[in-house]
Amino acid sequence: MIKNYIKTAWRNLVINKVTSLISIAGLAVGIGCFILLATYLLNELRYDRFHVKADRIVRVVYNYKSSDDAEAKSVAVTPTAPVPVFKQQLQEIEDGVRISWYNNPVQYQDKLFNEKRFFLADEAFFRIFSFRFLRGSAATALKDPSAVVITASTAKKYFGNEDAIGKVLKVNNKQNMMVTGVVEDVPEYSQLKFDMIGSSAGSEHAKTRRWDSANDYSYLLLRPGVNISSVEQKMNNYVAEMFKDDFRQGHKMWFKLEPLTDVHLKSQATYPLTPSGNIRYIYILGAVAIILLLLACVNFLNLVTAKAIERGHEIGVRKVLGAARSQLFTQFIIESAMITLVSLLGGLFLANVSFKWFSDFSGQQLGFQTWNPSWLITAMAALFVAVTFLAGTYPSLYLSAFNPIVTLKGKLTNTSSGKALRRTLVIFQFVVSVFFMICTVIAGSQLRYIQHLNIGINRSQVMVIDIGGKSLKDIKSFNNEVIQLPGVLNATASYDSPVDVHGGYSINRADGKNSDYNLSVTALPVEKNFLNTLGIKLVQGIDFTDADEKRSTDADENKRYYGFIINEKAAKALGWKAEEAVGKHIGLNGRTGEVRGVVQNFNFASLHQEITPIVMFTEDYFGKVLIKTSGNNIDKTVSAVKEKWSAFNPATPFEYHFLDQEFDDMYKAEQRTGSILTAFTLVTIFISCLGLFGLAVFSTRQRVKEVGVRKVLGASVFSIVKLVSGDFLKLVIISVIIASPIAWYAMHRWLQEFAYKISIQIWVFIAAGTAAILIAFITVSLQSLKAALANPVKSLRSGD
Repeated sequence: MIKNYIKTAWRNLVINKVTSLISIAGLAVGIGCFILLATYLLNELRYDRFHVKADRIVRVVYNYKSSDDAEAKSVAVTPTAPVPVFKQQLQEIEDGVRISWYNNPVQYQDKLFNEKRFFLADEAFFRIFSFRFLRGSAATALKDPSAVVITASTAKKYFGNEDAIGKVLKVNNKQNMMVTGVVEDVPEYSQLKFDMIGSSAGSEHAKTRRWDSANDYSYLLLRPGVNISSVEQKMNNYVAEMFKDDFRQGHKMWFKLEPLTDVHLKSQATYPLTPSGNIRYIYILGAVAIILLLLACVNFLNLVTAKAIERGHEIGVRKVLGAARSQLFTQFIIESAMITLVSLLGGLFLANVSFKWFSDFSGQQLGFQTWNPSWLITAMAALFVAVTFLAGTYPSLYLSAFNPIVTLKGKLTNTSSGKALRRTLVIFQFVVSVFFMICTVIAGSQLRYIQHLNIGINRSQVMVIDIGGKSLKDIKSFNNEVIQLPGVLNATASYDSPVDVHGGYSINRADGKNSDYNLSVTALPVEKNFLNTLGIKLVQGIDFTDADEKRSTDADENKRYYGFIINEKAAKALGWKAEEAVGKHIGLNGRTGEVRGVVQNFNFASLHQEITPIVMFTEDYFGKVLIKTSGNNIDKTVSAVKEKWSAFNPATPFEYHFLDQEFDDMYKAEQRTGSILTAFTLVTIFISCLGLFGLAVFSTRQRVKEVGVRKVLGASVFSIVKLVSGDFLKLVIISVIIASPIAWYAMHRWLQEFAYKISIQIWVFIAAGTAAILIAFITVSLQSLKAALANPVKSLRSGD
């Protein structure tokens, strides 16, 4: 019986080539896109879940608020004390580890590389995290203060095919570290991405137990069955008791524990170890995946119900000959299953050939290897069953329910039971398409706005060299030579990148303020040419001078006196007007000096955040050299700078990037989601038009005689095209009306995540609606024009 069903189903598919091809094409594209997006989402959701103890590992987030702060700050870094102290005080904590991240030049014989993913960690690191050792022992790898563990690719880079164990690497041109272990390369779906990880046992920093100066990434391993909220409460009670006098004065700090598997997508803490994802974008792309699959199923459902009229006689005859409804239902479900199976195979093929493109597009290495094989088989089987019944159940019930007397008399064409459903489904398809079109345009406009927004810094053509940490004397010597090069306009230095400043400081003394005054600010050590090089506007006072640099770097710490430049936001937070601030004395984390100038507010962090107070001061230690170039013959300029660098500092590899690219990289998550949304918006339009084209084919076929009569009576081609296309265009217009407010609401909510954002313009909705109507008209008019141009004699002879 099943064999007969399959043969019959195959014959129907072959006979109805147009329906079959449109259904298979739509389903294949929908399934292929669903698989691509599902693979991307799986990769995001599996972050850090490969650790054996992942369900018991938490990251410590540090929150603090000084008495004069408007809002509390939440950062992913902590002071040195929490891990050792809480591990000792709370029995719920089994173990803990602190991680520091460095950018160090590393040398072995004649091989020299700048290692940007160099960690120092406590000995417990490999007891807590599950990185597979190829050589060495996880239990003892970081026990020795001079030990370093490297990844397999790093071992290959330095030692080729030689055994890495026991080899000695020179780190930062001063410290010898011995390789005690080699681990597999860190998976891309790990937030702890390192190439080298050394022991912090010999570090003075790790030996201290400070509750200020947050620089470590801290993780705790909780005992089985422990409640995270309970541990959090005990930690914060301990801190509140220890610093009760400070708490009474309004200075507060507390800790939050984030489950390791939540960190990548759900954490809101600033200064993460690696760029985070966003759970909202996972929800968005998950919805897109499901909607695309639904659109493909809707196409199939629409086409089958439209085809029902032509299959009415067949169903009537089979019922008269004794076919039961259950048998007809089974027949149509098998047809649906065959189309789904072919489409699933087509979707798998499309996904496979698209993975390379999609990997480049999404910034992740994606493929079927992302899946666990058993998961993939289960998922494809579930997808087959779901699509078969989702797309096939209603048509099967609908077709098998036809009254044989009605169908044999030819009265089915006068019924409207399927017409309302088809109209509803067309509207649904175009609501989705118009919604995505509007969202894509608005998202693209916001991202372009960010890229071209005047943030108060001229970041164009600014070369950034990561120097790892150099003194003012060394930097001035290098910059003085670089400024002489053709194509170089200016040069300066800073501790952090000017578009991503991390330094958390406190102004704990200021003229006119009480002795317990404390204001949290961001601060940035800079070299005196910083403002000029980056075009930051000084609104009051003067720029830094040689005298400022000399006083702030005096060999006798007791004689050091600082010049400070603050932004307008800092002046306002201090209760001063810009002109009043100049000459005022402040204290910044033990540094005493006076305000030399006030600059216009500029964005030194993500545009998701409002501008906050910042203080700049000259000091003797920097991490970045910033070189302003003319932009002419940039390759020649870079080569000249590299030559100077190699002569000046041969122990550190020359690596550079441009500031505007670094700025753009801060919005990769948004750009990636926007690009994916754009690509799949085109897919939704394609699928919707494919379905519309199929319906237009049936519509014109059913109206052949009507068109012939109208032409004989003198109707023009235009009037016939208008007649046939009109019904479909009305549905698209309704879709535009429905989609517009939904899209406005969704994008209005999304834009609230940005402190600096565009306003949504009415032209976006008009343009998207016009485009949808035009696309639909072109799709439908291809068939209606064909009908209008047909010979009316042949039209009148055709049909029943």
